[in-house]
Amino acid sequence: MSPPGDATRALVVIPALNEGSRIARVIDGLRRAAADLDVLVVDDGSSDDTATRARAAGARVVSHPFNLGYGAALQTGYKHALRAHYAHLVQMDGDGQHDPADVPRLVAPLRAGAADVVIGSRFMVASGYHMGAARAVGRTFFQRLLVACGGPRVTDPTSGFQALARAAFTFCCADFYPSDFPDVDVLLLLHRRGLRIVEVPVTMAPNPPGHVPMHAGVRAVYYPYKMLLSTLRSAFAPRKETS
Repeated sequence: MSPPGDATRALVVIPALNEGSRIARVIDGLRRAAADLDVLVVDDGSSDDTATRARAAGARVVSHPFNLGYGAALQTGYKHALRAHYAHLVQMDGDGQHDPADVPRLVAPLRAGAADVVIGSRFMVASGYHMGAARAVGRTFFQRLLVACGGPRVTDPTSGFQALARAAFTFCCADFYPSDFPDVDVLLLLHRRGLRIVEVPVTMAPNPPGHVPMHAGVRAVYYPYKMLLSTLRSAFAPRKETS
């Protein structure tokens, strides 16, 4: 583990809910692709052996006593990174959709001082990734909404595969951060904060068999409604430049 004063010190945060059958493969992939990064799995109230398997694979694990939500799990990781003096943070899913081999590509702009937030995009270059019609319409809508609200123009605004510099994840430790679906509303706030957002191309796999998507069921209706209101609220939040 790198010393606390190392300006390149980075942490990978993996929010996980019932990913016991997949989490070890994700961690093993990270060990091969980015051996210099520490790994923290935030077990968000899993009912399976996610935490046990993550520890056995060599990750540090923080467990919520019950399910608090994807955003809450991410924020637990942000707060851990802040207390432990990490300079950079990568967030990725524990279901195997995000390719660990792309992690160094996400971190590189941070270490070069060229960005504060790096989004892993499925759509910058042709990658063969297929998105269902409803999700594709939603992506286009929020992409345009983000620009209309004064935010950055990005090809994959709903990507959860991201890297954040310390200024960005410190900002996300505040009370405004949503416990359920942090998405384009947070990107807009980061942009309005004066943080530099860039994209890099990544490869993503489809949802694994038997995996329940985060936006399934009634959440498929709640998510766009909530995100629209939250993004509009972010558009009217006071603008504050970083020092």
